[in-house]
Amino acid sequence: MPDRFLITGGSGFIGSAYVKFLINSTEHEVLNLDKLTYASNQASLEAIDTNKRYRFIQADILDSTLIENIFSEFQPNFVVHLAAESHVDRSIADAGNFVNTNIVGTYALLEASRKYWQELSDEEAQKFKFHHISTDEVFGSLPELGLFSESSPYDPSSPYSASKAASDHLVRSWYRTYGLPTLITNSSNNYGPNQFPEKLIPLTIMNALNEQPINIYGDGKNIRDWLYVLDHIDALYQLLLKGEEGHSYNIGGNNQKTNLEVVEGICNILDEILPRASDSGSLSYSDLITFVSDRPGHDFRYAIDTNKIENLLNWCPRENFASGLRKTVIWYIENQAWVANITERTKP
Repeated sequence: MPDRFLITGGSGFIGSAYVKFLINSTEHEVLNLDKLTYASNQASLEAIDTNKRYRFIQADILDSTLIENIFSEFQPNFVVHLAAESHVDRSIADAGNFVNTNIVGTYALLEASRKYWQELSDEEAQKFKFHHISTDEVFGSLPELGLFSESSPYDPSSPYSASKAASDHLVRSWYRTYGLPTLITNSSNNYGPNQFPEKLIPLTIMNALNEQPINIYGDGKNIRDWLYVLDHIDALYQLLLKGEEGHSYNIGGNNQKTNLEVVEGICNILDEILPRASDSGSLSYSDLITFVSDRPGHDFRYAIDTNKIENLLNWCPRENFASGLRKTVIWYIENQAWVANITERTKP
């Protein structure tokens, strides 16, 4: 039987992928609630915009009265909370937005959910779930060995990761204090189509295509685990239906790469499918790589232990990094108008 999904941040990178999955692959109804900040893009949802099972409301999760009215009218079975400020560099420059959206906004949404849930019938209340989407950055930095597990201590290094850690703690406390059925997932770095071009992979692709320097922090040896966005969506949906309330689950791609390896991989794909030419002969896009001063609090390594989700769901990523990266590069080559549109719209 179809359910009703309230998705916050549904016009962002991961959110739009989740919304499109629900509309294209299920019979559920979806209400996308998004403030439409710089990283949101309605163009990502044009293909499903007129679907009768899809609705969009532009709103701020801090607007408690409006949010409570939306709960009352839409009556969701599930809340999937993706709305967040998410870029580390921006959090270093202006932490206030991250505190307001990621911490205070999560509090406001939890309270609206609690009030709504407490008025549901026993049957509907048992079905309801609040799914909070978080990050592996809350755990801080790893040395050369080891993995983050669900029991790893929180040790955030940036205002961004600290704000997400705080929101995780709020969600967990609303379960323990009020009994609100919650679920937390912490994922590794996502990549794929429709990602705002300030993140490493799309920024590298677009700088290369535009013959701009490809900046890499420090020596480029910082390591991240990379998760293709559609694999993430698959895991999120399965966990919402099968995960145990009050639990957290780590979702990773099992693809640990240094930042330099990622950038060089993009350059190699571009060299193959869209060679860079000059009057003096062919050049490599890797010639554009420029090493710049490291950013403050730059965590050395993230890597995730996915045993818990694998044991529960028999889940593993469908895309390996090579195949996912190639798909991503090709998408950005073919959709430069999408990038140009969101880049122009978000210029200061």
